[in-house]
Amino acid sequence: MTIAKLRIISAAVLLSCSLMAQAAINLADQIPVAPDVKVGKLPNGLTYYIKKNGRPEKKLELRLVVKAGSILEDEDQRGLAHFTEHMAFNGSTNFKRHELISYLQSIGVKFGADLNAYTSFDETVYMLPIPTDKKESVEKGFLVLEDWAHGLTLNDADIDSERGIVLEELRAGKGASDRMNKQLWPKLFNGSRYADRLPIGKEETLKSFKPEAIKRFYKDWYRPDLMAVIVVGDIEPAEAERLVRQHFGKLKQPDNPRPRVYAQIPSRTASESLVVTDKEAAGNMVFIRYPIERDIDRGDFADYREQTVERLYSAMLGQRMAELTQRADPPFIQGGSSRGKVALGYRSFQAGAVLGKGGALPAIQALVQEDERARQFGFTASELERTKKNMLRGVERSYAERDKSDSVSHVGELIRNFLENEPIPGIANEYQYLNELIPGITLDEVNAAMRKAVPSGQPKLVVYMGSDKAETPVPKGEELLAAVNAAEAAPVKAQEEKVYATQLMDTPPKAGTIVKETVDKALGTTELVLSNGVRVVLKPTDFKNDQVLMGAHRPGGQSLYEQKDFFNARYASTIVSQMGLMNYSPLELGKVLAGRTVNSGASIVELSEGLRGNASSADLETMLQLVHLQFTQPRKDAGLYASFIGKQREMARTTLSNPDALFADTLIAAMYNNNPLVPRVPRVEDFDRIQLDRVLEIYKERFASARDFSFFLVGSFDVAKVKPLLATYLASLPAPAIPAAYRDQGVRPVKGVVKTAVYKGTEPKSKVTLVFSGDAAYSEEEQMRFQALLEVANIKLIEVLREKMGLIYSGQMGGGMAKHPYGSYNITASLPCAPDNVDMVVTAAMRLIRTLQEEGPDPADLAKVKENWTTNHRKSLRENGYWLGRLQSAHMNGTDPASILHYAERVAEIKPADVQAAAKRYFNLENYVQAVLYPEAKQ
Repeated sequence: MTIAKLRIISAAVLLSCSLMAQAAINLADQIPVAPDVKVGKLPNGLTYYIKKNGRPEKKLELRLVVKAGSILEDEDQRGLAHFTEHMAFNGSTNFKRHELISYLQSIGVKFGADLNAYTSFDETVYMLPIPTDKKESVEKGFLVLEDWAHGLTLNDADIDSERGIVLEELRAGKGASDRMNKQLWPKLFNGSRYADRLPIGKEETLKSFKPEAIKRFYKDWYRPDLMAVIVVGDIEPAEAERLVRQHFGKLKQPDNPRPRVYAQIPSRTASESLVVTDKEAAGNMVFIRYPIERDIDRGDFADYREQTVERLYSAMLGQRMAELTQRADPPFIQGGSSRGKVALGYRSFQAGAVLGKGGALPAIQALVQEDERARQFGFTASELERTKKNMLRGVERSYAERDKSDSVSHVGELIRNFLENEPIPGIANEYQYLNELIPGITLDEVNAAMRKAVPSGQPKLVVYMGSDKAETPVPKGEELLAAVNAAEAAPVKAQEEKVYATQLMDTPPKAGTIVKETVDKALGTTELVLSNGVRVVLKPTDFKNDQVLMGAHRPGGQSLYEQKDFFNARYASTIVSQMGLMNYSPLELGKVLAGRTVNSGASIVELSEGLRGNASSADLETMLQLVHLQFTQPRKDAGLYASFIGKQREMARTTLSNPDALFADTLIAAMYNNNPLVPRVPRVEDFDRIQLDRVLEIYKERFASARDFSFFLVGSFDVAKVKPLLATYLASLPAPAIPAAYRDQGVRPVKGVVKTAVYKGTEPKSKVTLVFSGDAAYSEEEQMRFQALLEVANIKLIEVLREKMGLIYSGQMGGGMAKHPYGSYNITASLPCAPDNVDMVVTAAMRLIRTLQEEGPDPADLAKVKENWTTNHRKSLRENGYWLGRLQSAHMNGTDPASILHYAERVAEIKPADVQAAAKRYFNLENYVQAVLYPEAKQ
């Protein structure tokens, strides 16, 4: 960070402090709207929100929010709120069927990734990002929203065409979770309307509803008084308001609108239990829901302060629950308690856990007793102090980045303001509020709120859900209730106060030196060579005000170990990270670092070892200290090791009960002919082959030396100030001789055409997977042509298999090229569908491939891909993560990092003939794997 930047931020902080001193918060006052947000209402009742935001430049985020979801459906409309959302992309006043998606793709908006929508119980939200470099694009963006609001054509033929797609979406959601949830929801929602108005709807309704039913839903509920238009991005507010009024002022409010009634959730009057099992469930869990309470945001400072107190005790309780999972024999794999949203206007205190080998009863005991400990004795002063520091540091960073936040990050709170009345004061105000409120929140106040929050002895719902093949017997309902009651009645002790250090290292290591420095002005990078041979590439940026990202790598990794060490090497870095550093467990380390924004993690992967980290600018030194300690002082903890292994075994026990997991495992086996060096879906017995001492030995073998490591730092730092830190913490790392090259272990995919089928699952659903792979000469230009092929193919998959044939709801081709350990490529097409449609899906996919080979891509489709890439690249050039990734990949692949500066030119050079040639080269119809998942009944 430059001195100028520091002065600006310091001045802003002083100004904020001055404002706080001048005007103390009155808790009875309503929280004001952020001064840079324009909130208005048209005469017809439509609400609008406008916020100018220049990041990313030349981009606008548009949203249409409708206070209408599945809860409003009549009996003949079950699923039609969601169906209406689908129809918004299938013909309107100004866009015929298929025209909308095609047009938006032509200006760089990608269907699914950018253009999207969702339907919930109480709302439907349409999402549309628009580039603003052309006025016509902005005008048409507002026209799209206007059509969604009141211009859907909903003609009978288009409705019938969309039925198959929606039914495929419903089919994709079927499985163990869906079956179990259908038993859970009536209990969870206390028999309210929410239980039988799930957004996906009912299959029989979707197949047979009359067009008049969906037209009635659209007419009744898509009306101005239930709508908001949200505009955030690179646009002048006056222009945005003009466009809102132009396009939405013409909407008419009906003369006699149907009342918009919100569903009521009745109170639970007696405790209940529910046990739900399924043979395909891939895990077991227990869940306790306490009485449901009304939750209305009052919008005043008193309510805001209460929510801040709740955030404090929730964070502390979450920390305590996490500590339970660190035991050698933990009561659960993952668990926690908190007040959570149940539905719009309702919330409940609830506790839940993913179960370990002990099953439900010890998990219930641990959850309830930890809640009781907090209720009876509260928290300690040191716990509260650490949590306050973390909260204040979090809001300080958000404040520092207030002018560097992407537009999309602001949209959510504006949506919630419209739907739930959540205040929108803006980060500048929140920074002031929290800095005034948090210091005044006392331990007694937090503990009193905790006592009030935990409902002891009240009616509750206790649920067990999971596999009928669990290691421990499935509990009976009465056992669940008895376990909760016993845990509530059992005596608990107060949490012991522990004192932790406030810094990682008492004294820094003896510094090394910088022996060479090279500046690349075009890239804005500085490359250093340290006295121990470590290489560091620095790229200071102004993309964020308070972010530094780090990456580091060296060739080697798991490839250097023989088959007997396969599992030890595969899990080495993961296990070591679970044990902490020096004398601190990971959770203890978090307490030492309270109030700091910093993270670093080491990894040993197939062909390399490396580190990833991030920090605020002020905590960059702490990140480098973590790096130094990860090389020099990894920690051995037999208890944490046993905890990790036990949890992994339990998760693996039922994984292959899930049809998708078994299918993925079978595909890997077929692809690599059961090669033991290829990772598969974990089995219980895998973890019997791991030895703690060998794991630590492997980790130390790869991290006892920093020789040949390359580090990359990108973000808000000053090179001159960072250099002494690099000399201290990186140049001081030991660097004895060590193998620093990966080993090609000869793992190759099978040759020829291989077809396999898996028969698993009771639902009528299938999945077709096609994998093409082989040798390839890697280059950046060829990688770009390869990716263009995949993007064009995905456009056609949606256009043909989904929109024209109705065979799939979602499907895609993905893949990549690799230079190491040998030049190669792979393409995977994943196409979920109905069992009876498998042959048609395979035929259609192969026909699409042959068309690309014989005729090449439609030039318009390639133009859409190139426009999307160019638009995204312009945004990415202002992101630290993008630069870090490109600099690292260029180094690993031996390519020119400066190619990032010529991306747009290289995209422009791709021609349809290049994509056609790639289709011929990479879709080898005499060398692929075809795997199909069928339901068991099909066999």
